[in-house]
Amino acid sequence: MTPGLPLRATTHARDRWIAFALFALVLAAGIGLRDPWPADEPRFALAAKTMVETGDYWFPRRGIELYPDKPPLFMWLQAAAYHVVGNWRIAFLLPSLLSGLLVLAQVYDLARRHASRRAALIASGFVALTFQFTFQMKGAQIDPVLVGFVTLGGYGLMRHLLHGPAWGWWTLGWVAAGLGVIAKAVGFLALFVLVPYLALRWRAPARLPRIPWADWRWLAGPAAFLSVIALWLVPMLLRVHASGDPALEAYARNILFSQTVERYLDPWHHVKPAWYFIGVILSAWQPIATVLLAALPALIARWRRGRVDPRVVLPFGMFVLTVLFFSASSGKRDMYILPALPMLAVALAPLLPGLLRRLWVQRILWAVAMLLAGALVAMAVLAWTGTPRFEEALADARGIDPWPFAFGVGVLGLAIAAFARPRRGALAFAAFASSVWIAWGFVGYPMLDQSRSARGVMQEAGRVIGPDAELALVGWREQNYLQADRPVADFGFSRPKRAQLGDAIGWLDAAPARRFVFARDEELAPCIDLSKALPVGRANRRTWVVFQADAVTEACRRGGPGAGETPPAPDGRIDRAQSERVR
Repeated sequence: MTPGLPLRATTHARDRWIAFALFALVLAAGIGLRDPWPADEPRFALAAKTMVETGDYWFPRRGIELYPDKPPLFMWLQAAAYHVVGNWRIAFLLPSLLSGLLVLAQVYDLARRHASRRAALIASGFVALTFQFTFQMKGAQIDPVLVGFVTLGGYGLMRHLLHGPAWGWWTLGWVAAGLGVIAKAVGFLALFVLVPYLALRWRAPARLPRIPWADWRWLAGPAAFLSVIALWLVPMLLRVHASGDPALEAYARNILFSQTVERYLDPWHHVKPAWYFIGVILSAWQPIATVLLAALPALIARWRRGRVDPRVVLPFGMFVLTVLFFSASSGKRDMYILPALPMLAVALAPLLPGLLRRLWVQRILWAVAMLLAGALVAMAVLAWTGTPRFEEALADARGIDPWPFAFGVGVLGLAIAAFARPRRGALAFAAFASSVWIAWGFVGYPMLDQSRSARGVMQEAGRVIGPDAELALVGWREQNYLQADRPVADFGFSRPKRAQLGDAIGWLDAAPARRFVFARDEELAPCIDLSKALPVGRANRRTWVVFQADAVTEACRRGGPGAGETPPAPDGRIDRAQSERVR
């Protein structure tokens, strides 16, 4: 024991380090054991890899096309991670991992300041093991990094508004919000915490720290927010203006308007009803959703008695406003509201120790763990003993048999729940969820990677055509380009596949002896004689082949595939119907 520290303090420090080591293991398990998986991971990794190879960090690209759907910050982070570790299998997941750990540290610190060290451990644990949080943080999409910046923004603002004055934290909160905007347009969500703060400052100012309005340092936050965005926006627009390139001008319009205001006000995909996120919270936010339902009566009772606690009101207000903001748009995806999750945990932190002392809460958490574990066992048994169609279809599509893994994890979960018993339901859920995610990383990743990443078919394509051949892609997916074993040619990503094939045939004819085209077999007829094509395997539920110029049919040469088709704009812009098909 450390001299001079009470036993309780050293015990808590030990528990904290053990808990965060477990969190890190859960989130990091499997890094380096898989490649980027579709739909989004290969797209961002390819853009980052292209940045590293070309040195152009301002305009993300997908092959020869510009990629205008997202700002470049996430791709910058992946490229920076590659420069540090030198391995794309690790680098593409590092920003998400670090964001996840940053979020958990901030939840812990705010909950400790608002409640107690025990409450802080419980709150961060609930976030770490909430299904949607763990799933997203173990992936490589933009949303984990967005959650990190939004949480940092809310953390910095609350350090000032609830524990201040702390002008450095105030400015950092606005900086984080600006970085969130560069990562994804909705990074300003952290600023929602100002709405409940202003309401309390008007109705109950005595409950807040006395921070005078007449202080110029209030303006430092908004100035920092705009300055951070300008660091990306101004140089980008200057380059676009100086180039005079219509493709770059279209890129700027798309990323500033079509993918932000238009996508929110007039979405063209993922249309869901207004109450959609209620279902997301009740299902994908377990176990914290159970605790939220248990805490609501106590929260309502407190507010009715006039016990307004700013430590609860500010983070809970940010949670509610975030959910309402995304509910107001008809376009919805489940991960949109994930930035609200950490603030919900912070808001509930003062109630968590008391809630976990209630036997019925423990029993519900135990039942959830039993239900999930039992479902895995039941699905595996049905797959083995019931109709073989589903099992055979999955094996044909993915080339795997996941049921031994599901059965083993399910049996482990049932054993954990039986050992813990209902009175320790939170412990049972934590142990079961941790086991699932660790097993998923170390066992599931290698098991699925061959079929999901396209590494296998690209390696086989390289072996079939030989080391000195040239390769081009038609009708390709980002993972094909990313995992090719040599530099490849492409003829656009969003263009009609027949137009791509027409250009590819001209490319083959220029050097027929050493050039090959990689494409899906079902998209080639009648232009390609498949009897002369060489199969290279199946991945992502698609069968792929390579062929040379001698496989092109005469009828196709005379008609010219894609003849009369108008190619899209040179930046790869596509209409809404095409966008939905591409996604």
